[in-house]
Amino acid sequence: MRVTSPQTRIALARGVRGVRRPLPLPGPADPALARRVFVAQRRAAVRTVALLALVLFGTSGLIAALPALDRLTVGGVPLSWLVLATATYPLLLLIAARHVRTAERTEDRLRPPPARTGDGPDGATGDGGP
Repeated sequence: MRVTSPQTRIALARGVRGVRRPLPLPGPADPALARRVFVAQRRAAVRTVALLALVLFGTSGLIAALPALDRLTVGGVPLSWLVLATATYPLLLLIAARHVRTAERTEDRLRPPPARTGDGPDGATGDGGP
């Protein structure tokens, strides 16, 4: 059983459906700050993508440059596969974690400090007065 409000039932009975429009997104409170954060995070993202490409192409380049890795086996598994599984994915995870940490630090570094509010009735902090 589906439960709806009386207004919904009336609107559905009329068959009138309003035109759905996306809700307007609020803009940033400080557009200049948002732009600085975006530029800094974009720079970090470019570095991260370059590092990811270096790891991925470097690993496949290493395997291509050393064909002996395909012939050597450990427990019946080619060493090249083990390099991919045990070196590449953990490195990708570390790079991703580092990128998230860098993005968060960028936001914290560029965000202005919060305004201090006083403890007293007139806004004074009460730590230096008579």
